[in-house]
Formats: sequence, structure tokens, C-alpha cells
Amino acid sequence: MSQEKKTRLTVEIHNRSYTIVGEESASHVRLVASLVDQKMKEIQEANPQLDTASLAVLTAVNSMNDYLKLKEDYAALLGSQKKKEEK
Repeated sequence: MSQEKKTRLTVEIHNRSYTIVGEESASHVRLVASLVDQKMKEIQEANPQLDTASLAVLTAVNSMNDYLKLKEDYAALLGSQKKKEEK
């Protein structure tokens, strides 16, 4: 990654500020941060006794589970499309 293309942005997640550096647009980084914050709030509402570290790990586990399900669905969709094209 070249320094010129990097975006540096400070976002707030779970009442803490984080500086994110990457090649994605500022709007994309804000959206990702907002979704993480929202997921953490949802999990905390259901489990108010969780400390921040446990809440962060549960958020990561839930997010990765969602990601893997979407990846599997995408692979199945591609397979279905390929079969249709072969007919």
C-alpha cells in the first residue's frame, strides 16, 4: 500500500475513538465502523453483563459467522448460475 492512497479517519465504536488507516474511502470506513458499533449495541442489549473485551470477541464471532454464511450463499449462487449456463 502506498502512503499516498491511504485514508486516515477517526471513528467512534462503543464510545471509544479509533483511528483507521486504509485504502477504502472515508464513507466506507464510516459505514463499517457504524455497523460494528450497531452490532456491539445489539449484543450488549442482550448480554448487559459482558465486559468490553468479551463484547468485542462476540461481535467478531457473530460478524465472521455472518460473513461465512454470505460467502457460502455466494458460492452456491455461482454454482447455480454456472449450471444454468452449461445447459
